[in-house]
Amino acid sequence: MVAMLELQGAPSGLRSHSNGSNVTATDSKKYAEEDAGALFVLESKGSWVHAGYHLTTSIAAPALLSLPFAFAGLGWVAGILILLLGASITFYSYNLLSKVLERLASSGHRHLRFRDLAHDVLGRKWSLCFVTPVQFAVCFGAVIGCTIIGGQSMKFIYTVYRPDGSMKLYEFIIFFGLMMLLLSQLPSFHSLRYINFLSLLMCLCYSVCAVGGSIYAGHHQSRNSDYSIHGGTVSKTFGVLNSFAIIATTYGNGIIPEIQATLAPPVTGKMFKGLCICYSVVVSTFFSVAVSGYWAFGNQSSGNLLSNFAPSGQPSLVPNWLIVLANACVLVQLFSVALVYSQPTFEVLEGKASDTKEGRFSLRNFLPRVALRGTYVALATFIAAMLPFFGDINALIGAFGFLPLDFIFPMVFYNLVFKPSHRSTVFLFNTIISIIFVLVSVLSCIAAVRQIVLDANQYKLFANL
Repeated sequence: MVAMLELQGAPSGLRSHSNGSNVTATDSKKYAEEDAGALFVLESKGSWVHAGYHLTTSIAAPALLSLPFAFAGLGWVAGILILLLGASITFYSYNLLSKVLERLASSGHRHLRFRDLAHDVLGRKWSLCFVTPVQFAVCFGAVIGCTIIGGQSMKFIYTVYRPDGSMKLYEFIIFFGLMMLLLSQLPSFHSLRYINFLSLLMCLCYSVCAVGGSIYAGHHQSRNSDYSIHGGTVSKTFGVLNSFAIIATTYGNGIIPEIQATLAPPVTGKMFKGLCICYSVVVSTFFSVAVSGYWAFGNQSSGNLLSNFAPSGQPSLVPNWLIVLANACVLVQLFSVALVYSQPTFEVLEGKASDTKEGRFSLRNFLPRVALRGTYVALATFIAAMLPFFGDINALIGAFGFLPLDFIFPMVFYNLVFKPSHRSTVFLFNTIISIIFVLVSVLSCIAAVRQIVLDANQYKLFANL
């Protein structure tokens, strides 16, 4: 794929409109005014601090609680090394993508969406046939995943106080969906800035609970943690691939252009500052949770570290209040994460159904917004309730989606837009990273499909997991 893109080269005309017409500095303002999605959803009013909140919510999410499980398939040395590489490469990758957007914006071609950027740099076919569907699949999968985990967190809190309660998982998922129906009516990405600041605080809170709980459990149980990697050669190989995919997708974002679109111009340098806020949270939480969780539970680490604190049918290893607090913080952040990953779809819906000549809160625009966003949330909630084992499917979406969007395309975009010498260190490094992650993406897809096949006999619609 990288070779094909290099041969194709950057298209001669910079395109932002869906019909491929050129966007110049003189008509960019008019274009924004005619574009309801840009005007109403991706309004450019935020500061670099707000971008930091959005970035943190999109990356430092409850998926980080699966990192000890990823370590179980890698061991100490490989686990820490890959976690460190993931942080370094994604920070570099997101910064490159931001620089590409800044370079194009400085020439009068500010792109507010990933699909517009891909259309401009790679051409219409790549944008329509790969980048756009992959990004929307990733975003929709993230919303479904948040809804499932949100229902599970609600159910866990419920069972602490009502261990013999009769409520089923799908009922809690529906409750989560009803709350999302209300929150989805927040009009723009920028309007989420304070919610996403709360999300940042919740991430720090449940990470502290996870680390403290792991240390407490490790010291107070008869701990005999096993750090060996079980299974034969084939099983270990696929375990490594699965663990690698978990770590890579935990760092995943996929909506950098949409987040940068919320910045008030000029945007130069603002995303780098936002990334610094984000990665200060990412590094402190990812490493502390991964190391403490794996230290306490070894290769018995579960896909959600909080599940290790209260093994099924056994007494809790930590005080109940800590488990409840951690799950409550996870639950609050999940609303923020689901809202953030809904914004690209909301932008499309708004662009199709709204009239920029009417006010954002006019009846003409309000009713379609309520109906379309409500339908989107209802569909995600229905799928979440019906397929509570969606994690296996989401792993496939992550391997096919997050890896290309975050580890491949930013490198390719930079090489095509900035055109560094083919002998330069930057060009060679970007190309090598792209090729490596093309292979990793393919192998991770195979591993995800294998896991789906292995777990298929356990799947049951509307299961009460």
